[in-house]
Amino acid sequence: MSAITQNEAILAKTRELCQAIIDEPAMQDIRLRIDQFMINDEAKAQYEKVATQGQALQAKQEKSLPLSGEEISAFEADRDKLMQNPVASAFFQAQDDLHHLQKSIHDFVGKTLELGRVPTEEDLEGSCGHGCGCHH
Repeated sequence: MSAITQNEAILAKTRELCQAIIDEPAMQDIRLRIDQFMINDEAKAQYEKVATQGQALQAKQEKSLPLSGEEISAFEADRDKLMQNPVASAFFQAQDDLHHLQKSIHDFVGKTLELGRVPTEEDLEGSCGHGCGCHH
């Protein structure tokens, strides 16, 4: 570990950020949607079925085996049924919300390290990502 990753001031501020994220009502809603999915056996079973079907179809494709219309239709019907389950659809939205939050934090911290200062809104707009060289 480097000295900067062991710096108590940085660690303390990182913990404060983590606590602020946890305390955010929107984050509490995200956690609730995830927890509701995790205790819903029907939604989890639907998800597992669709995931297994998807993996089987993908494995066949990778082996250049033909996919039957029946297999595809069954997968699509089960996937549609899963997405119509309000607990499952809320779970998928929660996952998407978490992904966007994580990306936002990553981009903000990454831009800070890149610029050597706290980025402005303009610094964050249109960025292609770390190391692209476009200077957006």
